[in-house]
Amino acid sequence: MKEELRKRRSWLDGFMAYPAPAGLSETALRDNIILLDQALYTLWGLGDNLIYAWTPEPRGLRVLVAPHQMLTEYTLGDGTSPLTEVTRRTRLLDKLLSNQEHLEKQAFDSVAAALSVVPKLIELPFNPERGLGLPLIAAIAARYGIRLVEDRAVILFDAVGFSLLTPLQQVVQLNSLSCSVNAAYAKLLDREININFARTTTGDGFYIWNRMRGVEANVELYQLMQFILADNALARERATRPESVPKLRACFHVGSHYEFYQSEGLNPTSFSYLVGQVTIELARMIERAEPGQILVGKFNTLMHDEVNGEDVHIDSLDFVERTRAPLRSLNGLKLAGSEVDEIACYLTGRRDSTGLWGISEYQMADKHGLIHRVYNAKINIHRRNGEPIYLGLREEDLPPDAPRTVADTDFVPLQG
Repeated sequence: MKEELRKRRSWLDGFMAYPAPAGLSETALRDNIILLDQALYTLWGLGDNLIYAWTPEPRGLRVLVAPHQMLTEYTLGDGTSPLTEVTRRTRLLDKLLSNQEHLEKQAFDSVAAALSVVPKLIELPFNPERGLGLPLIAAIAARYGIRLVEDRAVILFDAVGFSLLTPLQQVVQLNSLSCSVNAAYAKLLDREININFARTTTGDGFYIWNRMRGVEANVELYQLMQFILADNALARERATRPESVPKLRACFHVGSHYEFYQSEGLNPTSFSYLVGQVTIELARMIERAEPGQILVGKFNTLMHDEVNGEDVHIDSLDFVERTRAPLRSLNGLKLAGSEVDEIACYLTGRRDSTGLWGISEYQMADKHGLIHRVYNAKINIHRRNGEPIYLGLREEDLPPDAPRTVADTDFVPLQG
């Protein structure tokens, strides 16, 4: 692994990772980033306004800037709009917020007219495409807006019995979990799997997600989860005091959410919050998860497949199946000094009368009586000169009366 991958970086270096336009020096690129960022910061008005859309001009950008309250006021209007109009406005706004890039001029003008927002011109002393590049501008502008993401994979880790600990023990456990996250990330970097992940604390655990999107990005996040849990299990074995390392339960799900950026002092940072369906589902799942259990939510989501360049519908069962092949590239990686021979990950189920194994789909009712459907996941890591690491619970470890059905899929032979 190249050592420069592990160098610590400032918030500005995060933007410097984008490919620079041809012939542009690093110094000029930094200066241009600062110029655009300052202009957007002024329009942002300490968070009172949001950047809803932008389009490049020869020497600047046209942007749609409006108060953040417009998000709900535009959708609902004066409260007398028929349902069809509310639905139309909701879809328009969702489409706008889910757009990750610039709008072409005609589309930009149409959106401005629909929202009744007069565009503002940001004048720049350079051509945007040649002085920054459109992907970099999109990343900078995103810090001053809200985005809708439909296909985000997110992990939720929860420390079992956290509320029963003293404050000092709690902070030690959170630090231990953070250390496992860092160690797992470093392990994947050794195989040049560089996950651009983000995390935010829940108080007794973390939400973790990949800033990149698509099938490959979501699979890499699943790999990260496996190594975080493995490092945590090894840390628990080595600990002289059991309360110094958390016993974890983990949930993995793919779904939609809104993303907005945290502020530090008076400035938006590169750290974001997620709010939406995927985090709500994860919170409900973790409430019912057993200590040591790994749950995968039931999803069927459109994701971008980098292999064929197409958007494909992928459900939970197909997704876990897709994680198996990339795991073979991690064979030989060392965990606690022992090389990994094999990593087996699968969803558990029961054997049928023919000897084949199905996959159990569990129904979990939350405190509101709503039903959430999940799968129980297992991860087995076999090491050449060390004991195997078994993560998650077996089917027989789960309550026998747990509401379960056989998932709608073909039966497969027992593997792993």
